[in-house]
Amino acid sequence: MITNTELEYKGDLYPTKIVSFEHEVDSISFHTDNSVILKVTVLRDSLIRFRFTTKGYFSNDFSYAIDKSHSHGYNFLEISETADYYQIKTSKVQCRIQKADMRLSIFDLNENVILEDELGFHWEESYEYGGNIVKMSKASKDGECFYGLGDKATQLNLKGKRLENFATDQYAFQKDQEPLYKVVPFYIGLQNKRSYGIFFDNTFRTYFDFCHERRNVTSYWAEGGEMNYYFIYGPQMQDVVTTYTDLTGKPELPPLWALGYHQCKWSYYPESNVKEVTAKFRELKIPCDAIYLDIDYMEGFRCFTWNKEYFPDPKRMVSELAEDGFKTVVIIDPGIKIDKEYAVYKEALEKDYFCKRADGPYMKGKVWPGECNFPDYTNPAVREWWAGLFKELISEIGVKGVWNDMNEPAVMEVPNKTFPMDVRHDYDGNPCSHRKAHNIYGTQMARATYHGVKRFAYPKRPFIITRSAYSGAQRYTSSWTGDNVATWEHLWIANIQVQRMSLSGMGFTGSDIGGFAEQPSGELYARWIQLGVFHPFCRTHSSGDHGNQEPWAFDEEVIDITRKFVNLRYQLLPYLYTMFWQYIEEGIPMLKPLVYYDQEDIQTHYRNDEFVFGNQILVCPILEPNSLGRRMYIPRGHWYNYWTNEEVSGGKEIWVDTKFDQIPLFVKAGAVIPKYPVQQYVGELEFDELTLEIYYKEGKEKSVVYEDAQDGYDYKKGRYSFLSFQTTGKEKELIIQLHKEGKYDTRYSKYKIDLIGLPFIINTIEVDNVKISFDHKSFEDGNYLIVDKEFTELHIIGE
Repeated sequence: MITNTELEYKGDLYPTKIVSFEHEVDSISFHTDNSVILKVTVLRDSLIRFRFTTKGYFSNDFSYAIDKSHSHGYNFLEISETADYYQIKTSKVQCRIQKADMRLSIFDLNENVILEDELGFHWEESYEYGGNIVKMSKASKDGECFYGLGDKATQLNLKGKRLENFATDQYAFQKDQEPLYKVVPFYIGLQNKRSYGIFFDNTFRTYFDFCHERRNVTSYWAEGGEMNYYFIYGPQMQDVVTTYTDLTGKPELPPLWALGYHQCKWSYYPESNVKEVTAKFRELKIPCDAIYLDIDYMEGFRCFTWNKEYFPDPKRMVSELAEDGFKTVVIIDPGIKIDKEYAVYKEALEKDYFCKRADGPYMKGKVWPGECNFPDYTNPAVREWWAGLFKELISEIGVKGVWNDMNEPAVMEVPNKTFPMDVRHDYDGNPCSHRKAHNIYGTQMARATYHGVKRFAYPKRPFIITRSAYSGAQRYTSSWTGDNVATWEHLWIANIQVQRMSLSGMGFTGSDIGGFAEQPSGELYARWIQLGVFHPFCRTHSSGDHGNQEPWAFDEEVIDITRKFVNLRYQLLPYLYTMFWQYIEEGIPMLKPLVYYDQEDIQTHYRNDEFVFGNQILVCPILEPNSLGRRMYIPRGHWYNYWTNEEVSGGKEIWVDTKFDQIPLFVKAGAVIPKYPVQQYVGELEFDELTLEIYYKEGKEKSVVYEDAQDGYDYKKGRYSFLSFQTTGKEKELIIQLHKEGKYDTRYSKYKIDLIGLPFIINTIEVDNVKISFDHKSFEDGNYLIVDKEFTELHIIGE
């Protein structure tokens, strides 16, 4: 019998009236008479952090997500007080905190409400684990839309959805299934043509409800930890995404080969099978830059070992593959086999590097090698040790990339598929249970892997891929969407997942082309390749349980389509590399859903299929069998059909005819699209010309092209080439102006210019005010204009 009423379940608790506040530089702290503290920190004029505690003091402020190398600063900060509220004002927004109950409202400078609390912050004491279940509810306006949240297998617009964030191994997941492999507790709200963002930086299991339970209420909560969130104001979605990406960090440039086509399967072995696959790519002239080795390359699935029966001399094999243009990428999982004769296990045991249960024994679970222990990657010493284990793989054998899998962490034959929640973690000196560390375990493994590969690959750039990730993982690794299925529905899911990941700061992402589980038809594989070549990470991967999934596993028509679209990707590598450069320099997502591209056009708010690849190529995949066309939405402006060069006006839905070897592709009028010649792998060819496809537009349009040595770090010393093209189209004239920055001298000396959509017959061509002669007839027949790469202004004048 409970006699002390203080121990009775009290339900939700709320802040009471504010009794004091204090202001120190960029932070303002408000105290209530029931010991709640709200600390408001102004990081930028449009970026404000809200941090609550219910115990009268804050625990150590620590986050794996925030990029601490990035500095912040605001232009204006003013604190004022009325009878009812305190007001914090910056040059972009004003925030009001009610004195009676600490509820918040955020306005723009014209007094328009951007975001306001419904119940606001509240909490529930957790008697099972201690601490609090922390909750936040916000009022939502009619017509408000929601986007982001990373890897979710559902509609791009999250309105009406309830979602869960708990990194989970979901083999053959379904549409709308929750939760999945990645945790990105960041969303974008769009209402009345104004965008804002919320990043709830809490690594416990979290939930988001976008008007699902209550029509005009959005809420988010966590099973522990703090109510700690960042508010980001746009008003453009571009500004929200860029600010969030700056906050959580950006990667370094990958080597260009990492943006090529990759081939993977569970599993390619023995060596003769690997060589057979790579030779077939070269025979069929389908470009490919990387071949992957899944768990069967190891000795009994022990990480950092080789099966000597299957791969008797891995260094020689890797070297021979490299001579043929293939980079070898190998898988490394977190489970370390319990085997006293196994050097990695012995060393981790001696140094006490494995995760432990609450009562002291090591965490033990079954994975591919059998019973395993698991390193605690939240311990800096363990990460340093783990990084050192890559010396042999990278610097001695010559492996070029590492693929981290099963790092949710996944554990077999247990009901919850992962560690028990009582497992303890160092958490960089902030000891905690697995409840707090679970969602960042995979990221910290990828972080340790990244530092190891980078150390031993130097002076080349590292390449890492991970299955599980938390916000900020993009600083260390690329990712893929996990164990999908060879179905048309999963093709639809893949399209949305990669768009959403791009919006959520993790741009270097792709799906398993063709589906990991089960077997695609030739038509499905072809349609998936046609989409996958427009994803930043481009890899076919499949389970060997369901048959072969190389391009030649299908008929000649599918082989030809695969070659055609992989060739197109290799031609577009300078365009893709430029997209990546803009992502790491400016936080601009590489794939842009239509709502990001034009949030003021309400017709974009619920579009799922179409996206803008880079800044100027519109892609719309074919997502149904037996399709010879589809309806799609063309954004506002003028666009050219890539296949026919027909110009169309946007802001409307149209029918687009397509053949089996095409998908709807459109190029923005005025664009300058750079293209390389087709190569079987990056660096295969020396070439003296860069092709520029220039699409006529009446008016002005800017395009950029970034290039460097394609690997290494000289680009950080200014050895890069950044070209800015400005096209100006008039009734009978096209002017192309070129400005170059950077100290890198590209190996080619000329531009091969293809003019598309000119509305006039060419009379005169001037390069830097000097007329040049050209064969009018051959130009009309499709020959190109060749100009020196040092030109600064090109005039095409009509008759």
